[in-house]
Amino acid sequence: MKQNKYDEDEFFDNYSKMARSVQGLDAAGEWHELQTLLPDLKDKHVLDLGCGFGWHCRYAREQQASSVIGVDLSNNMLKRAREMTNDSQIQYIQMAIEDIDFATEPFDVVISSLALHYIERLDEVYAKINNCLVSGGTFVLSSEHPIFTARAAQDWHYGPEGEILHWPVDDYHDEGKRVANFLNQDVIKYHRTVATHLNELIRAGFSIQQVAESKPSLEMIEQIPGMRDENRRPMFLMITAVKV
Repeated sequence: MKQNKYDEDEFFDNYSKMARSVQGLDAAGEWHELQTLLPDLKDKHVLDLGCGFGWHCRYAREQQASSVIGVDLSNNMLKRAREMTNDSQIQYIQMAIEDIDFATEPFDVVISSLALHYIERLDEVYAKINNCLVSGGTFVLSSEHPIFTARAAQDWHYGPEGEILHWPVDDYHDEGKRVANFLNQDVIKYHRTVATHLNELIRAGFSIQQVAESKPSLEMIEQIPGMRDENRRPMFLMITAVKV
Protein backbone atom coordinates (compact mmCIF):
# COMPACT_ATOMS: atom_id res chain seq x y z
CA MET A 1 0.00 0.00 0.00
CA LYS A 2 1.29 3.48 -0.87
CA GLN A 3 1.97 5.79 2.06
CA ASN A 4 -0.87 8.23 2.64
CA LYS A 5 -0.02 10.32 5.70
CA TYR A 6 -2.10 13.25 4.49
CA ASP A 7 -5.33 11.39 5.17
CA GLU A 8 -4.40 11.03 8.82
CA ASP A 9 -6.25 13.79 10.66
CA GLU A 10 -3.47 15.06 12.93
CA PHE A 11 -0.86 15.03 10.18
CA PHE A 12 -3.17 16.82 7.73
CA ASP A 13 -4.13 19.39 10.35
CA ASN A 14 -0.46 20.19 10.98
CA TYR A 15 0.24 20.38 7.24
CA SER A 16 -2.72 22.70 6.73
CA LYS A 17 -1.15 25.21 9.14
CA MET A 18 2.13 25.50 7.20
CA ALA A 19 2.73 28.84 5.50
CA ARG A 20 2.73 27.29 2.01
CA SER A 21 -0.61 25.62 2.78
CA VAL A 22 -2.21 28.86 3.90
CA GLN A 23 -0.61 31.45 1.60
CA GLY A 24 0.12 29.29 -1.45
CA LEU A 25 2.98 29.55 -3.89
CA ASP A 26 4.24 32.92 -2.69
CA ALA A 27 5.01 31.35 0.70
CA ALA A 28 6.85 28.40 -0.86
CA GLY A 29 10.56 29.14 -0.51
CA GLU A 30 11.47 27.47 -3.79
CA TRP A 31 8.70 28.95 -5.94
CA HIS A 32 10.66 31.99 -7.14
CA GLU A 33 13.13 29.54 -8.74
CA LEU A 34 10.77 26.73 -9.75
CA GLN A 35 8.59 29.23 -11.60
CA THR A 36 11.50 30.11 -13.89
CA LEU A 37 11.95 26.45 -14.85
CA LEU A 38 8.42 26.13 -16.21
CA PRO A 39 7.80 26.45 -19.96
CA ASP A 40 5.16 28.67 -21.52
CA LEU A 41 1.89 27.09 -20.38
CA LYS A 42 -0.46 28.90 -22.74
CA ASP A 43 -2.73 26.45 -24.63
CA LYS A 44 -0.93 23.50 -23.02
CA HIS A 45 -2.43 20.33 -21.53
CA VAL A 46 -0.88 20.00 -18.09
CA LEU A 47 -0.59 17.15 -15.57
CA ASP A 48 0.31 17.88 -11.95
CA LEU A 49 1.48 14.82 -9.98
CA GLY A 50 1.10 15.13 -6.23
CA CYS A 51 -1.03 18.23 -6.71
CA GLY A 52 -1.93 18.71 -3.04
CA PHE A 53 -4.16 21.76 -2.62
CA GLY A 54 -3.99 22.46 -6.36
CA TRP A 55 -1.83 25.57 -6.25
CA HIS A 56 0.16 24.65 -9.36
CA CYS A 57 -3.00 23.55 -11.17
CA ARG A 58 -4.61 26.93 -10.66
CA TYR A 59 -1.39 28.71 -11.57
CA ALA A 60 -1.25 26.79 -14.86
CA ARG A 61 -4.75 27.97 -15.71
CA GLU A 62 -3.80 31.54 -14.79
CA GLN A 63 -1.08 31.15 -17.42
CA GLN A 64 -3.81 30.12 -19.89
CA ALA A 65 -3.20 26.38 -19.99
CA SER A 66 -5.98 24.67 -21.97
CA SER A 67 -6.62 22.00 -19.37
CA VAL A 68 -5.10 20.69 -16.16
CA ILE A 69 -5.35 17.35 -14.38
CA GLY A 70 -4.19 17.16 -10.78
CA VAL A 71 -3.39 13.76 -9.28
CA ASP A 72 -3.01 13.05 -5.58
CA LEU A 73 -3.42 10.00 -3.36
CA SER A 74 -4.93 11.95 -0.48
CA ASN A 75 -8.67 12.48 -0.26
CA ASN A 76 -8.06 15.31 2.22
CA MET A 77 -5.76 17.09 -0.23
CA LEU A 78 -8.20 16.78 -3.11
CA LYS A 79 -11.18 17.84 -1.01
CA ARG A 80 -9.35 21.06 -0.15
CA ALA A 81 -8.19 21.50 -3.77
CA ARG A 82 -11.76 21.23 -5.05
CA GLU A 83 -12.99 23.69 -2.42
CA MET A 84 -10.38 26.21 -3.60
CA THR A 85 -10.98 25.69 -7.32
CA ASN A 86 -13.73 27.14 -9.46
CA ASP A 87 -12.64 26.11 -12.94
CA SER A 88 -14.19 23.44 -15.17
CA GLN A 89 -10.88 23.00 -17.00
CA ILE A 90 -9.19 21.65 -13.87
CA GLN A 91 -9.89 18.02 -13.01
CA TYR A 92 -8.71 16.32 -9.84
CA ILE A 93 -8.13 12.55 -9.69
CA GLN A 94 -7.43 10.50 -6.57
CA MET A 95 -4.61 8.14 -7.44
CA ALA A 96 -1.10 7.25 -6.35
CA ILE A 97 1.60 8.70 -8.61
CA GLU A 98 2.96 5.18 -9.07
CA ASP A 99 -0.39 4.06 -10.52
CA ILE A 100 -0.83 6.63 -13.28
CA ASP A 101 -1.75 5.01 -16.58
CA PHE A 102 -2.72 7.76 -18.99
CA ALA A 103 -2.94 7.27 -22.73
CA THR A 104 0.23 7.87 -24.71
CA GLU A 105 1.07 11.54 -25.26
CA PRO A 106 -1.99 13.39 -23.93
CA PHE A 107 0.07 16.04 -22.07
CA ASP A 108 2.39 18.86 -23.10
CA VAL A 109 3.71 19.54 -19.61
CA VAL A 110 4.02 17.44 -16.45
CA ILE A 111 4.74 19.10 -13.10
CA SER A 112 5.56 17.33 -9.84
CA SER A 113 6.35 19.43 -6.79
CA LEU A 114 7.77 17.92 -3.59
CA ALA A 115 6.21 14.50 -4.06
CA LEU A 116 8.85 12.30 -5.68
CA HIS A 117 10.90 11.79 -2.51
CA TYR A 118 7.98 9.63 -1.33
CA ILE A 119 8.34 7.32 -4.37
CA GLU A 120 10.33 4.10 -4.09
CA ARG A 121 10.63 3.17 -7.78
CA LEU A 122 11.55 6.45 -9.41
CA ASP A 123 12.61 4.72 -12.64
CA GLU A 124 9.11 3.35 -13.21
CA VAL A 125 7.47 6.71 -12.53
CA TYR A 126 9.84 8.57 -14.84
CA ALA A 127 9.07 6.06 -17.61
CA LYS A 128 5.31 6.56 -17.15
CA ILE A 129 5.72 10.33 -17.23
CA ASN A 130 7.76 10.11 -20.42
CA ASN A 131 5.07 7.94 -22.02
CA CYS A 132 2.26 10.41 -21.31
CA LEU A 133 4.16 13.43 -22.68
CA VAL A 134 4.09 14.52 -26.30
CA SER A 135 7.41 14.45 -28.13
CA GLY A 136 9.27 17.55 -26.99
CA GLY A 137 7.03 17.83 -23.94
CA THR A 138 8.42 19.20 -20.67
CA PHE A 139 8.71 17.61 -17.24
CA VAL A 140 9.45 19.97 -14.35
CA LEU A 141 10.06 18.49 -10.91
CA SER A 142 11.07 19.54 -7.46
CA SER A 143 12.12 17.08 -4.79
CA GLU A 144 13.90 17.19 -1.47
CA HIS A 145 17.59 17.60 -2.23
CA PRO A 146 19.86 14.57 -1.71
CA ILE A 147 21.92 16.63 0.73
CA PHE A 148 18.72 16.99 2.74
CA THR A 149 17.56 13.35 2.46
CA ALA A 150 20.90 11.59 3.01
CA ARG A 151 20.42 11.41 6.79
CA ALA A 152 17.03 10.46 8.18
CA ALA A 153 17.44 13.06 10.94
CA GLN A 154 17.13 15.87 8.36
CA ASP A 155 18.33 18.48 10.84
CA TRP A 156 21.23 20.80 11.60
CA HIS A 157 24.09 19.95 13.94
CA TYR A 158 23.81 22.27 16.93
CA GLY A 159 26.34 23.69 19.37
CA PRO A 160 26.12 23.66 23.17
CA GLU A 161 24.00 26.82 23.21
CA GLY A 162 21.63 25.51 20.55
CA GLU A 163 23.35 27.49 17.81
CA ILE A 164 23.45 26.04 14.28
CA LEU A 165 26.95 24.78 13.47
CA HIS A 166 26.52 22.97 10.15
CA TRP A 167 24.34 20.61 8.12
CA PRO A 168 25.72 17.06 8.44
CA VAL A 169 25.80 14.77 5.39
CA ASP A 170 26.43 11.05 5.76
CA ASP A 171 25.59 7.79 3.97
CA TYR A 172 25.11 9.82 0.79
CA HIS A 173 25.68 6.88 -1.57
CA ASP A 174 23.54 4.52 0.51
CA GLU A 175 20.33 5.03 -1.42
CA GLY A 176 16.94 3.85 -0.23
CA LYS A 177 14.39 4.27 2.51
CA ARG A 178 14.69 6.85 5.24
CA VAL A 179 12.25 7.21 8.15
CA ALA A 180 12.23 10.94 8.77
CA ASN A 181 10.33 13.07 11.25
CA PHE A 182 8.03 15.53 9.50
CA LEU A 183 5.26 17.44 11.25
CA ASN A 184 6.04 15.47 14.42
CA GLN A 185 5.40 12.11 12.82
CA ASP A 186 7.48 9.38 11.19
CA VAL A 187 7.29 9.59 7.40
CA ILE A 188 8.90 7.25 4.88
CA LYS A 189 11.01 9.02 2.27
CA TYR A 190 13.48 7.70 -0.29
CA HIS A 191 16.99 9.02 -0.70
CA ARG A 192 18.84 8.94 -4.00
CA THR A 193 21.82 10.88 -5.24
CA VAL A 194 21.78 13.79 -7.68
CA ALA A 195 23.40 11.46 -10.22
CA THR A 196 20.57 8.94 -9.83
CA HIS A 197 17.93 11.62 -10.39
CA LEU A 198 19.62 12.79 -13.58
CA ASN A 199 20.56 9.37 -14.92
CA GLU A 200 17.10 7.89 -14.34
CA LEU A 201 15.60 10.78 -16.29
CA ILE A 202 18.06 10.21 -19.13
CA ARG A 203 17.35 6.46 -19.14
CA ALA A 204 13.62 7.20 -19.29
CA GLY A 205 14.12 9.19 -22.49
CA PHE A 206 14.55 12.75 -21.27
CA SER A 207 17.10 15.43 -22.08
CA ILE A 208 18.10 17.51 -19.06
CA GLN A 209 17.54 21.20 -19.77
CA GLN A 210 18.10 22.95 -16.46
CA VAL A 211 18.95 22.12 -12.85
CA ALA A 212 18.48 24.36 -9.82
CA GLU A 213 19.20 23.94 -6.11
CA SER A 214 16.90 25.98 -3.94
CA LYS A 215 17.95 29.09 -2.10
CA PRO A 216 15.70 31.69 -0.47
CA SER A 217 14.88 34.94 -2.19
CA LEU A 218 16.30 38.18 -0.81
CA GLU A 219 12.78 39.17 0.27
CA MET A 220 12.36 35.99 2.30
CA ILE A 221 15.78 36.40 3.92
CA GLU A 222 14.82 39.92 4.99
CA GLN A 223 11.31 39.07 6.17
CA ILE A 224 11.50 35.59 7.74
CA PRO A 225 13.67 34.90 10.83
CA GLY A 226 16.15 32.08 10.27
CA MET A 227 15.70 32.04 6.49
CA ARG A 228 19.31 33.19 5.96
CA ASP A 229 20.44 29.75 7.17
CA GLU A 230 18.68 28.19 4.16
CA ASN A 231 21.58 29.51 2.08
CA ARG A 232 23.91 27.15 3.93
CA ARG A 233 22.57 24.07 2.15
CA PRO A 234 19.97 23.40 -0.55
CA MET A 235 16.72 21.92 0.67
CA PHE A 236 15.22 21.20 -2.75
CA LEU A 237 16.47 19.93 -6.11
CA MET A 238 14.63 21.19 -9.20
CA ILE A 239 14.99 19.85 -12.73
CA THR A 240 13.56 20.68 -16.14
CA ALA A 241 13.70 17.81 -18.64
CA VAL A 242 12.33 17.46 -22.16
CA LYS A 243 11.10 14.26 -23.80
CA VAL A 244 13.49 13.39 -26.61
